Amino acid sequence: MAALGAVLATWMTSAAFAEEPIRIGFITTLTTPAAAIGNDMVDAVKLAVDHAGGTIAGHPIEVIYEDDGLQPDLGRQKAEKLVRQEKVDVVAGFIWSNVLMAARKTVIDSDAFLISTNAGPSDMAGKLCNPDFFSLRGQNDMVPMALGKVMNEQKRKKLYVLAPNYAAGIDMVKGVERTFGGEVVGRDFTKWGDDPQLDFSAELAKVAASGADALFAFYPGRAATFARQFEQAGLKDKVKLYSVYTLNQIVLPQLQKAGVDVVLGSSTADYWSPDIDTPANRRFVEDFQKRYGRLPSNYAAAAYDLIPYLKAAVEQSGGDIKNRDAVRKALIAADYDSVRGRYELARNHFPIDNYRGLTIAADASGAWTLKSDGVELKQLVDPYVDACRNEK
Repeated sequence: MAALGAVLATWMTSAAFAEEPIRIGFITTLTTPAAAIGNDMVDAVKLAVDHAGGTIAGHPIEVIYEDDGLQPDLGRQKAEKLVRQEKVDVVAGFIWSNVLMAARKTVIDSDAFLISTNAGPSDMAGKLCNPDFFSLRGQNDMVPMALGKVMNEQKRKKLYVLAPNYAAGIDMVKGVERTFGGEVVGRDFTKWGDDPQLDFSAELAKVAASGADALFAFYPGRAATFARQFEQAGLKDKVKLYSVYTLNQIVLPQLQKAGVDVVLGSSTADYWSPDIDTPANRRFVEDFQKRYGRLPSNYAAAAYDLIPYLKAAVEQSGGDIKNRDAVRKALIAADYDSVRGRYELARNHFPIDNYRGLTIAADASGAWTLKSDGVELKQLVDPYVDACRNEK
């Protein structure tokens, strides 16, 4: 009887462990006009959970979604709720760098891993890097750095720069100016936050008068407003438009419906695009489009990767997410099938990625989309890694 009791106790303990969910807190923006980005990310995570069979190492996946309202203080409060009340194992998401910076310490000081699927502030790649923080999207400077190289390939000589005045906007401008080989003839930072500047007519008039042959813009969640005003300013045939995190699969259908064709032929760069030909990406894009009736955005691609990334790390490390040292080691290895293809992490836990030039053009069905233009930039590393003291 004693032996039977011991067996039953062991079985009950194992069953209880298997039934304990892996809890993921996902902070994004689900209100304000930027909710379109947040909803795209949430839809991608839900699809990824289904693709994972709803489990990680036999544990049910439980995702708790929280709205930051585009406010750093609210994002920090939601992080506190997730780690203190909900006792999550991972806090992930984050569109905005200032929200991530506000929530960083709360999560890092807890027993949860912190995984950003979009925001990549420079401080967190450098002096504030941490063994328990990981990025799926790349450091903020990287896409504009790649785009600066694309501009050089396309022989642009004079650049005007427009971006919102917050952490990510400042990083984006630093990034493009690191690599652009021509002259920066003007630079404006506009008001951001929950009451952002929406009238860019004065800035666009300065662009027209500057002699620039290229305009770099970063306006996530405000692309339709910015594109319409760029068109109204009469810049279409005078200045080539380059943008990052602005013109994507979320806004292109709206712009096409409204006939804002000024964006056709404009350029961007990214580590991901819908036409990447990998099995994981084909499945992601096809199933996302089938389920939601639209193509996924770059925000959705990184959010989707969160689940297979975490699933692989936990299962490769023995199946117990509480074994933080083992799971951390597996997260660093990043041995999973990402929609971008395989990649490595630098010492600061940001991806060492391949980037590609992308052009906005119509696909075979006539729908506006992002298409690779043939420019490929291999194994780019962010410029802040040397300030990070993590051990790889």
